Amino acid sequence: MADIEGGQKQHAEHLLDSSLESVDLAEEIVLRAARDIGFDEDDQHRVGIAVRECMVNAVAHGNRYSAKKKVRLRVSWNKTTLEIDIEDEGDGFEMGEVPDPRDEANLMRHSGRGLLMIRAFMDEIEYRKREPKGTKVRMVKSLRPAQAGNSQMATKEGG
Repeated sequence: MADIEGGQKQHAEHLLDSSLESVDLAEEIVLRAARDIGFDEDDQHRVGIAVRECMVNAVAHGNRYSAKKKVRLRVSWNKTTLEIDIEDEGDGFEMGEVPDPRDEANLMRHSGRGLLMIRAFMDEIEYRKREPKGTKVRMVKSLRPAQAGNSQMATKEGG
């Protein structure tokens, strides 16, 4: 994992069940870090949607709700950047094989919309197949300059 710029990095790592309850838990864990960093409500909402979509993909499409398979959530953050890794134990997928939900032929399909939202809401996104099985998704969101200034100001005033 690349070192994040912007100060001391904190970590959280969780091994979650392949259940919808884990989707809620993952969102809660990540949003706690996003609030600590100083993301505004709009960006917290965007990050929350991206995490939910990624977790649903891992639980439903990757692990197919298997009680024998887990989802690994890793969250790293510092004063300006939030990095999220979500790994499943499924068969993996190829991005090029996912239908583009914006194509007229796919407008009524449900497939691919979550991936589209993740790309729209996060600053960086990377999909990698894991060996021997699974997919790892890495997402990064950074504070915008105005937010970073407000976050540093709050830190100085509060501490």
